[in-house]
Amino acid sequence: MAVDLVDVPEPEPGPSEAIVEIAAVAINRGELRLLKARPQGWRPGQDVAGVVVVRASDGSGPGPGTRVVAWPEQGGWAQRVALPTSHIAPIGDEVSFSQAATLPIAGMTALRALRLGDPLVGKRVLISGASGGVGRFAVELAAGAGAIVTGVARDAERAAGLRELGATDVTFDPNQLGGPFDLILESTGGHSLEAAVRLVAPGGRVVVFGNSSDTPSQISFADFRGRAGAQIVAFFVYESGEPPTFGDDLRLLADLIADDKLHPSIGLEKSWTEANSVFEALAGRQVNGKAVLIVD
Repeated sequence: MAVDLVDVPEPEPGPSEAIVEIAAVAINRGELRLLKARPQGWRPGQDVAGVVVVRASDGSGPGPGTRVVAWPEQGGWAQRVALPTSHIAPIGDEVSFSQAATLPIAGMTALRALRLGDPLVGKRVLISGASGGVGRFAVELAAGAGAIVTGVARDAERAAGLRELGATDVTFDPNQLGGPFDLILESTGGHSLEAAVRLVAPGGRVVVFGNSSDTPSQISFADFRGRAGAQIVAFFVYESGEPPTFGDDLRLLADLIADDKLHPSIGLEKSWTEANSVFEALAGRQVNGKAVLIVD
């Protein structure tokens, strides 16, 4: 799998779309899979940050010169992109473009998945895949909301920094945990999801938003014995609903960074001319946190 930089036409915005000059893009593991499946010429990219160069013709959204984070549906890996203003949020000068670019998919997934357990104060929260982009956001957001957070990582190297983000406990094997947990964010699949069902509290929720192991899980009714009312919830951030709009939540997350309450974990940052080497590192699970490309 490889990508090339090629010339494409300038974007043609709709009435409620602004044109943004892109400064940084973040890569999601799901995009690597899509690159293999989509036709030649398809452009990925859903996590971008940059500067508005043309305001939307209907007057909505920020004006030219505004630094922004944005969530295009696709095609964000470009120098200029037309973006719906409902998916754009201003960012302060204290928030770097690289930090902002990590927010759309990973930050929004963590934020909105955790809302399924609101209020979080005093609740026990378990986060699988805690060393990844979503996981690290989820650890810090949950701890900041008053939850008692346990993170699950593959090994000590990948778990580095989780306690500093607010995790009370870190484990490498969820089967060693006693539980119960009021809310479990599960993205690993396989045996990890099976363990989550055994660890969820009565009336608690297991929020499933991925299967990074690409392995099936075996779950039976008996696994829920003593856990009456527990739920497994399938979560897709693209379908997580509005209001609030994506732009509102992007601004919330960006403001948390500006207030030093949220710290994006950027494990790898390179020029977009080196994109293919970044893909290899990400596919090989050599990146803790997010991988970012600088559009230079």
